[in-house]
Amino acid sequence: MRSLPCIIVWILLSTLQAAAQVPGVAGTMTAMQNYRRGRDLEALNRMNEANTYYNEAIRICLEELSRNAATRETYAAITFTMQRQGRFADVINWGEQGLRLYPDEYRIMEIMGEALFYLNDYERSLIFMQRYANALPEGERVSVAFFFIGEIYRLTQKYHHADIAYTTALRFEPGLALWWYRLGSVREQVGDRSPAIEAYQQALRLNPNYGEARSGLNRLQ
Repeated sequence: MRSLPCIIVWILLSTLQAAAQVPGVAGTMTAMQNYRRGRDLEALNRMNEANTYYNEAIRICLEELSRNAATRETYAAITFTMQRQGRFADVINWGEQGLRLYPDEYRIMEIMGEALFYLNDYERSLIFMQRYANALPEGERVSVAFFFIGEIYRLTQKYHHADIAYTTALRFEPGLALWWYRLGSVREQVGDRSPAIEAYQQALRLNPNYGEARSGLNRLQ
């Protein structure tokens, strides 16, 4: 008799079997390759096509899980993909399983931090983001981790902490207007007028049509 986890995997797998036959999905692509192709299509606002690749990535992962052939890449791919589809509770479920097997899989830690943020579990999200940033200070997603740390501190009104986190994120990735706007907003909250103006101005240099940054600048000038 099948165990409950095996039954759940089998049910999920059966719902995605059709994706393997969808034209345009390369049968030789790995789960991670399908995820990346879907992400590229999503960036072009081609979400229907993106979901075809996302579903195929999940199907491959579930198939590997069903035959006990899963690797750390399997758990990374399934959590990344479900994150893109907004399935945050599923990200936590599969992420926890992956970390039990691969406790040093920091990619899963970071993506779980994001999922927990969107589930409004700021305390746990902060723990995962800090673990990722501490373990991989030059990691591929470290700028994103610091941005989310800044978001958590901003939302919990720890504005000086948020300033430090946003500033750190921007050292790694200075070309994002939203991040400069967020930095300006927390500086404005604590009365750091000149630094706030500088941050809003930088946001506007990157995006001259950024209305919120323009409003912030007007308030301070």
